[in-house]
Amino acid sequence: MKTTNVLILVLLYINASTEWPTHTVCKEDNLEIYYKSCDPQQDYAFSIDRCSDVATHTFNIRAAMLLRHSIKELYVKVDLIINGKTVLTYSETLCEPGHSKLIFCGKKKGEHLYYEGPVTLGIKEIPQGDYTISAKLTNEDHVSVACADFTVKNYLEY
Repeated sequence: MKTTNVLILVLLYINASTEWPTHTVCKEDNLEIYYKSCDPQQDYAFSIDRCSDVATHTFNIRAAMLLRHSIKELYVKVDLIINGKTVLTYSETLCEPGHSKLIFCGKKKGEHLYYEGPVTLGIKEIPQGDYTISAKLTNEDHVSVACADFTVKNYLEY
């Protein structure tokens, strides 16, 4: 009977939770990056080798998740948010029939997605200040495949 009570408490606690914890990507002298899943049903694993690498053109990441939705087509939308206001929006098609930019295009629901390797941001420097980068990946059915909010605190002077 005690095991059943503990299980019920754990299930109630999980259902009562309204958001995922904030994870530290990196924290060095002048640069801090944190992320939190904005998908109420799934958290993700994400890391980089060194915080200082982010200020370079290309750096290595590791990301993992279990897919809740298949990816035939995949779209990304990224918003730069400063003081609660969106100041820049970027969107791009990452996967579509006959033209895929990523190795995990075509993965099915339930498959494990893992990427380890280089990422190029396409910018020369990370803007100074405190801000949020909201990233959302959606599939062909306009369903969220992944969603995360990154908090960046950059005090580096270029």
